[in-house]
Amino acid sequence: MRRSQIVGGAGPGAMLDLPRHAVIVSGLDEWGNPQERQFERIDDERVRSRLEKKLQLPGLQLYSPPAEGDTFGQTLKPGLTVWQFPEWFVTQASLEGRPGVRPLVHRRSLQHGQYLDDDGKKHKVVPVRFVRACKNGHLDDIDWARFAHRENAVRCGRRLLWTERGASSDFVDMFVECECAQFPARSLIEATKPGILGRCFGKRPWLNDEEGACVAKDGTPVDLRLLVRHASNAYFGIIERSISIPEPEQELREAVGKVYDLIMNAEDEGLLNYERKKPVVQAAIGRFSNAVVLAELQRRKDGQGVDPRKQKYAELDTFLAVKGQEGVNNSRSTFFAREQPLAAPRPKILEPFSKVLKVERLREVSVMRGFTRFEAPSPDIDGELDLDVRLGALARDLKWLPAVENRGEGLFFGFERTTLNEWLKKPAVKARKEQLRAAWDAWARPRGIKKEAPPIEYVMLHSLSHLLLTQLSLDCGYSASSIRERIYVEEKGAGILLHTGTPDAEGTLGGLVNAARDLEGLVRGALELGAFCSNDPVCSQHRFDDVHEERFLHGAACHGCVLLPETSCEMRNDLLDRALVVETVDSLGCEFFETA
Repeated sequence: MRRSQIVGGAGPGAMLDLPRHAVIVSGLDEWGNPQERQFERIDDERVRSRLEKKLQLPGLQLYSPPAEGDTFGQTLKPGLTVWQFPEWFVTQASLEGRPGVRPLVHRRSLQHGQYLDDDGKKHKVVPVRFVRACKNGHLDDIDWARFAHRENAVRCGRRLLWTERGASSDFVDMFVECECAQFPARSLIEATKPGILGRCFGKRPWLNDEEGACVAKDGTPVDLRLLVRHASNAYFGIIERSISIPEPEQELREAVGKVYDLIMNAEDEGLLNYERKKPVVQAAIGRFSNAVVLAELQRRKDGQGVDPRKQKYAELDTFLAVKGQEGVNNSRSTFFAREQPLAAPRPKILEPFSKVLKVERLREVSVMRGFTRFEAPSPDIDGELDLDVRLGALARDLKWLPAVENRGEGLFFGFERTTLNEWLKKPAVKARKEQLRAAWDAWARPRGIKKEAPPIEYVMLHSLSHLLLTQLSLDCGYSASSIRERIYVEEKGAGILLHTGTPDAEGTLGGLVNAARDLEGLVRGALELGAFCSNDPVCSQHRFDDVHEERFLHGAACHGCVLLPETSCEMRNDLLDRALVVETVDSLGCEFFETA
């Protein structure tokens, strides 16, 4: 697995299917000491300082997950620790004379990983596909004996049987029964009913412990729910992302950041000179004097110089301030952007853009801070996660967080605030805004969310971003899933950043920035994609506040037009409406672009 897969999709608490085993990834406590195992240190001061405050963990450090050595010459290093989970298995062979009926056995009943029946025959087994979990991230095996005996406290101790009827593999066609025949076979569909699988007692098998009785915010006990191990809702990694932008003395900060854990205790030149004898330290800070290095160490300890603004605000200000070019174009650079000249006279289709940047060098740092199950909490439009959300723990004693850095390229599309304000004055836009507000209230109220509806201009830019991303994937060679978006909306202006951090088999570096050569063709192609949908007129006529469909965060949006792979979207495919971008067959009059 790639380290980028571990951060987010396969971190602590994630269930994985290996060739011969089903496992759960252990907590960070079992990964070993990052300094002793020489994990790669990831340094991004802004995201690190934010997480220090949010998690109240002074001295928090970011490290990349461990990597194995090269099999062609290096000694293989241990990777991640995993535990076998679940502990219940179904035999691959049916009982003699009873097709479709197979023993359901616990790990303790196996011999060398196989099931030994009454006749002494060995049978291979496969992990059962179902477990139980709660929305707070806790996880446990299903008590199959309790389920088969209808929650009866008296257990007979006989063998449990797993039966599959029909060819659909649906819950209604799967049954569990006991050989004692006290109760008839019980359909798995009953396990989906509230309370059937029992109360949650906070079991955390990835940490090898339990927190105790799990309760909701209002103090009521939490019931466990049926969960398919490999379902898409089994694990949602919660990620904090940061785009590295130019800062004063950036080279010094990056150099010190690489070896900070080695030199952090150097309080004078003597101690620093001693640390410089280490090759890795000298390679990082060799070109800087002791005085500036000691000053940087003190600044870090004092927490000075960190931009207090929200992450996105600082990034947007940097992009909008670029005149000509910004940053350094070399192999060590984390940021280099150049303005793409807009044709004069400017085509009508490009008039809404204030500037377009070719971001030829870009560094994104992704940090995992927890996870959820069943539901994925989305951040707000500023990239801030609701702190009321209870996340699954990554460790019993959290001291560091797993992170990865991606270096790639991107395109930035800027918009003047005055242009957006003129569009907001349209009566049709105001009507669509009221629909969004009513729909947001209907969606947020049952979830206990008290935040106001996002601005309608964010929905428009988000929808435009999806259309541009789709068109880019057709032109530049990257798949849509390997391009990510970042939407900025502020009083000073707004913007869209489309970037990638996967310069491998998915594409080649230079594909995104070169797409800016035919900017008019790119935008025109994107708007053509949004004008028509294979599900029209049903798609174009959908309203945010349609109570029958209950898709309250979607206007004219579906899988046939603007929805993308969720790895690309910063809002998990919510808050989309292509009618705000371009005229659709419904002709609402609220479009931002005039294509005629």
